[in-house]
Amino acid sequence: MTRILTGGLGRTDVARIVQQLGLDGIDVAESDDMGAAVELRSGRADCYLGTCHTGAGASLGVLVGVLGSGACHTFGRAVPQENQVAALLAAGVKVFGFAVDRIEAVTPVIVRAVAGAHGAPGLRAP
Repeated sequence: MTRILTGGLGRTDVARIVQQLGLDGIDVAESDDMGAAVELRSGRADCYLGTCHTGAGASLGVLVGVLGSGACHTFGRAVPQENQVAALLAAGVKVFGFAVDRIEAVTPVIVRAVAGAHGAPGLRAP
């Protein structure tokens, strides 16, 4: 099971979208940044999706401080491609920040890449 934590201003919306994707093997929970840092560092979570107005500052500050900049990446207001996210995951990034006005576009891209990187079996049957 791959555990994704959501945080920041849009954490509830991000968690809802992750659930709506219906990917087997993906568990999602809302968190605060400090709790997420502890969970990620201990291996009890695999990924964190943080949101704020810019996607850079408040969404990742504590996580950069605790986990280091190499484990964190911000897309800001950009919408990444799945292959970009996959490359970041392969390089050890597990914390992603993005702007709240990009939640609908960015969340599915990141979550599908995470599912692929962690071997999640795919979409559940309706």
